[in-house]
Amino acid sequence: MLDVKRLRVLREVANRGSFSAAADSLYLSQSAVSQQVATLEREVGMSLLDRTTAGGPKLTEAGRVLVEHADAVISRLEEAERELSAIAGLEGGELRLASFPSASATIMTHAVSDFGRRYPKVSVSLFEAEPEESLPRLRAGEVDIALTFDYPTLPDAPDRDIELVHLLTESMYLTLPQGHPLAKRSRIRLTDLAEERWLSGVRPSSCGELVVRSCLDAGFEPQIAFESDDYHVLQGFVAAGLGVTLLPELALSTLHADLVALPIEPEAPQRRVWAATRAAGARSAATDAMLELLQVGARRVSAAALSAVA
Repeated sequence: MLDVKRLRVLREVANRGSFSAAADSLYLSQSAVSQQVATLEREVGMSLLDRTTAGGPKLTEAGRVLVEHADAVISRLEEAERELSAIAGLEGGELRLASFPSASATIMTHAVSDFGRRYPKVSVSLFEAEPEESLPRLRAGEVDIALTFDYPTLPDAPDRDIELVHLLTESMYLTLPQGHPLAKRSRIRLTDLAEERWLSGVRPSSCGELVVRSCLDAGFEPQIAFESDDYHVLQGFVAAGLGVTLLPELALSTLHADLVALPIEPEAPQRRVWAATRAAGARSAATDAMLELLQVGARRVSAAALSAVA
């Protein structure tokens, strides 16, 4: 493999017409320039400069061929350097995001909007996925940031290849139709609805298990009537009188008008929302900038969600 630095030196000697002029241009000593060219000639096994001509060294035929290729190689490297500088300065590159639906419509929406205004030259893409899909894609390098969640009662196992930035911890709310006999309460216990039909996420999954675990911890086994991973579908079921369910704060910003979401006592189940990335050394400047905006967006969305049920 030919050394790019030596190719630069050869090209400079040819362009400047002398070893001394090339040395001045490259901020090297004349002997260093001469040594670099001599080493390159040994590597290719041919003379690259004719040192006997009047007016300074001239490229041999082999030298001309090599410099022509060196021009192309150095040009592409300089282009790469410009692109890398643009990425480092958030003047180019791309940012690939993944998010689960209730975070996409809230935290991610605000963050992507703010990011686009600040760094319009960075291309941003987003796809929706539950953590079971987005985290493997993050590990595979297909995603730069994945919004994910877990529950303190059902924590995920640590992963040394993934770094988690905490965005928020949200309470779960018991969701009832407005016409339910208990809908006018200011707070409610899960045991007050032990005889009701319940709705949950599709099992097996942490969303599905949360409802069951929360009810079991409260002292009863819930009768699960329907399962869905879509909070809008669950809200529709609740509004139709098909059961009751738990919703996180992030889902309350789109709460149906004919539903109520009641705080749970004595202690509500919690959900933790995280921004997952690969280790810090593998992160781009765009990733770090987006992490900051996600934290700001999470605080804004959490406050809005709480006001919706106040």
